[in-house]
Amino acid sequence: MKSLISKLIRAIFLTTLVTGSWAAANDTPPPDEVFRYAIFDAGDALEIDWAVSDGAYMYRDAFDFESGNPAVVLGAAEMPEGKVHSDEFLGEQTVYRGSFFIRIPYTVAGNKPDSLMLTIKSRGCLDSGFCYVPQTWVETVALEKPKAAGRKLDLGALGGSSQSEFPPPDEVFFPDLYAVDGNTVEVGFRIIPGYYLYKNKISARVIGDNARAGSLELPAGTMHSDEFFGEQEVYYTEAIARLSIARATPEPTELTIEVNYQGCADDGLCYLPQTKLLTVSLPEAESVTDLSATAPAQDTAVSGNDQPQSEQSMLANIILNGSLWTIVAAFFASGLALAFTPCVLPMIPILSGIIAGDGDNVSPLRGFSLALSYVLGMAIVYTAAGIAAAALGLQLQAAFNQPWVLILFAGLFVVLAISMFGVFDLQMPSSIQSKLAGASSNQKSGTVIGAFIMGAISALVVTACVAPALIAGLTVIAQTGDMLRGGVALFALSMGMGAPLLLVGAAQGQLLPKAGGWMIAVKGAFGFLMLALAVWMLSRILPGTVTMILWATLILMSGVFLGGLTTLGTDANVPQKLGKGFGLLAIFYGLILFLGAMTGGTNPLKPLASVNLGSAGGAAQQAHLEFTRIKTVEDLDREIAAAAASGKTAMLDFYADWCVSCIEMEEYTFITPEVQAALANTVTLQADVTRNDAEDKRLLERFGVFGPPTIIFFGPDGIQRQGYEVVGFMNAEKFAAHVNKAFSTS
Repeated sequence: MKSLISKLIRAIFLTTLVTGSWAAANDTPPPDEVFRYAIFDAGDALEIDWAVSDGAYMYRDAFDFESGNPAVVLGAAEMPEGKVHSDEFLGEQTVYRGSFFIRIPYTVAGNKPDSLMLTIKSRGCLDSGFCYVPQTWVETVALEKPKAAGRKLDLGALGGSSQSEFPPPDEVFFPDLYAVDGNTVEVGFRIIPGYYLYKNKISARVIGDNARAGSLELPAGTMHSDEFFGEQEVYYTEAIARLSIARATPEPTELTIEVNYQGCADDGLCYLPQTKLLTVSLPEAESVTDLSATAPAQDTAVSGNDQPQSEQSMLANIILNGSLWTIVAAFFASGLALAFTPCVLPMIPILSGIIAGDGDNVSPLRGFSLALSYVLGMAIVYTAAGIAAAALGLQLQAAFNQPWVLILFAGLFVVLAISMFGVFDLQMPSSIQSKLAGASSNQKSGTVIGAFIMGAISALVVTACVAPALIAGLTVIAQTGDMLRGGVALFALSMGMGAPLLLVGAAQGQLLPKAGGWMIAVKGAFGFLMLALAVWMLSRILPGTVTMILWATLILMSGVFLGGLTTLGTDANVPQKLGKGFGLLAIFYGLILFLGAMTGGTNPLKPLASVNLGSAGGAAQQAHLEFTRIKTVEDLDREIAAAAASGKTAMLDFYADWCVSCIEMEEYTFITPEVQAALANTVTLQADVTRNDAEDKRLLERFGVFGPPTIIFFGPDGIQRQGYEVVGFMNAEKFAAHVNKAFSTS
């Protein structure tokens, strides 16, 4: 030992004296540019990722670590194996080159401090012969707070005990980015003991137009015999890959990279593929490339097949990298497209009822101002609720579709309908009205405020549907914490959804009768529309047959209201005759709905579908796509494994009874022959998350799904087909083509 120490001292002395002047003359880089590191706290251990420049190395035995807080006691550092190097002065030594990872377990006496002053001692040399003097670095490390009891999730082991507890993937795999230079990034993974990553499931792609990713250079892994995938190359503890970056401009920049990976636990659980958006600061580029001459496919660096980009990912890219005006334009356009879907259309009768209830003399300007108040209420609450849901991980869509919430708001629409029928006047207390009148004598401010409140309610209950644009905004907020850009996107989206309502408000102010008996008839018609909204909301929780009876009753009542049973005299005018005609049609349709309900019908648009009409009826019954219902993560793992063992693909559909777009998919997409033909060799699974209980939440969290309808595809190898997720309604033709594309490269 004394001999080794004396040799080390001699080496330091010689290199300091002999090479000091040489180093100054040859502009040797300082040690902090040659030996770089990043420190993380894993909760029970400090983890240090090192990156050593090419042509340099560090001595294994020269490392030492000291805690600056007596309450934090460091254990023995867990060092990688390293490589043998023949040293002129010290003989055979173990050294580290390139990237490596050191783990230092620690214990805490008493309360865990917020941070720790860590002293790192090390020494390294250059292949040119220059050796740096021993280095001492002192870093302040932020320490993780102890996790609350019960935070770990029981995700279920694949083929193992359902009682086993496993942490979520974000507490197992820690991806990170390091800038080596202006054209090279290191993609690193820290992996806690007992878990591993698949080499061929790691990929990376640049998000943005000013840079593209080249090849992802992954290190050699360890061979592992996988129960389902056979012999696989995997990584334990750490994996560090180099990613070349083609740059269009030389200036320093912030680069966002999408990193994809998948791993498992030694005890049997396999996590679903993960995707993270990470940001790295690149210095000035050493070289620039004309990206216009580069194929777009080179924007993705993968260890397997190129992965597509889903619509929600493309929209997330706009949020992350586009200007604010680009975000506003793109998401306003997306909102306009959603404005004519069943999720948003119910807002039209709500707003129309508000305007009709405002009185006999509504001008176009007044109608527009009421509509604007309604839309702003909807947009502000929609944006705030979206930010809160993404930031806190809440499932607001499910929360506002709970039975008691739907019954409460259905009751509100019934009260509004009764008011339309003239049973009572729905207005603010006189004391509040007088104050509002004093503030603005020319405006019915109480009604404006009421419109704003109804818009806020509509944002939470009526428009609570999942679409790619909504998922893009929520994903960016949840993964990056950028509430400004995500919030701007959500606000532009909601304003786009409400834009047609501004036209409705102005037009209704022009077209509504100004006074007289016709105004009473118009308000009565809107009363029936309010009742229809109440039935529509209750249809999410009531049995289909009961809903059919409610529709039949309502339509029969509206037929009588329109004059379907009234005897017209010879002096009847044209409107009365038209009213009687429409009334008779409504009565006839109501009777058909009653007949359909009595024979087990559930769809008001197809009231006689359940009536046995011979072979045609039987064929109609067989047209529905058959799903295997799953409830838990264990159910999913079992079914996916069984499908893979049979060489079949799989499709998982997240469904809920209160999800309007889910019903659309059932009635208009899954029922078609072309879709069923595309899914002929596919195991179709369906997760009913109507109750949003603990098992439903576990399943949603495993995929990072914000709500139904979301459809996920799996290849015959049991691996998710990343980038092919379907969010929201998709018509049959597009869906069949999408399915064929998703499975074409499986």
